Amino acid sequence: MARVIIGMLILALLPLAEASAQTGLRAGLVAFYNLENLFDTIKSAGVNDEEFTALGPKRWTGARYREKLANNAKVIAGIGRDEGLPGGPHVLALCEIENREVIEDLVGTAALAHLNYRIVHYNSFDSRGVDVALIYQPEYFVATASRSYILPLTSEEGEEYYSRSQLVVSGELMGELMHFIVNHWPSRRSGSKASERLRIEAAQLTRSIVDSLQYIDAGARIVVMGDLNDDPTDASVTRHLRASGSIASLNKGDLYNPMYDLYRKGVGSLAYRDRWNLFDQIIVSQSLLGKDYSTFKMVAARVYIKDFMTQRDGRFRGYPLRTFVGNQYTAGFSDHFPVYVVLGRER
Repeated sequence: MARVIIGMLILALLPLAEASAQTGLRAGLVAFYNLENLFDTIKSAGVNDEEFTALGPKRWTGARYREKLANNAKVIAGIGRDEGLPGGPHVLALCEIENREVIEDLVGTAALAHLNYRIVHYNSFDSRGVDVALIYQPEYFVATASRSYILPLTSEEGEEYYSRSQLVVSGELMGELMHFIVNHWPSRRSGSKASERLRIEAAQLTRSIVDSLQYIDAGARIVVMGDLNDDPTDASVTRHLRASGSIASLNKGDLYNPMYDLYRKGVGSLAYRDRWNLFDQIIVSQSLLGKDYSTFKMVAARVYIKDFMTQRDGRFRGYPLRTFVGNQYTAGFSDHFPVYVVLGRER
């Protein structure tokens, strides 16, 4: 099954690589990557991060931390090379990062330091201390405003708590105003059905942010991205975020989800119990669609997979090569593959 999925992805990439060489468009590369628990080794007060310490169950040492940084950086540096864009993502959203310091260590690695990434990050109130963030190359993107939106939730026992905050970053991508909304919606740990209402609430928050941006500017160029913990066909995405995989069916204000077709073809960004999911998604406003390339338009959407990022053999061959399986250190990259979109405009 895994070999079929990867084969389909490789075939899907070939037409774009050929087309990119012929269009003459200037490209903007926007990506998202769930880093799978990028934690430092230090116990933080008030945060449940004990497992990621030297004495914790994962035996999280400085050597392992540095190896993970190098592994994640290797993946990030390679995103876009298939499209003839070898300089790494111009804008990259991240999730499952503990704090600003681990992002600084990541962008300071040998593979990424020359790209001069800048960081937008806010601490969230998540009990494990995991946040979302956005990094960008200032040569291509200039952030002009940012805001973090908290997501208060209520457990089945009636207790109030906070999930990961949602990050909005506005700025100019090669001179054009863009708005990026970075998400990490509540997990399925308690089961997909039992936790569905939580992701619906997250989707409703994201939708309200989109509505606010479109109220100010009906033609706002908006990119929603993140680990949604739901697939493109789930109600949180289709009904509550109002993101459709069919351009023909879009109503005013609806978003277009280019990941829908990938998912229907069997392409995924993570695998669980012999089933592929596409939780990692990049969704765009209708202002980024069309054939008028005088402004940025979406050219393609992809899942980034290379052999070195995958399990090499056994039952889980082709699955993401993770950092941990339970508490067993496997020295991998992440349990998710990154996703990206290429935006194009006339030079």
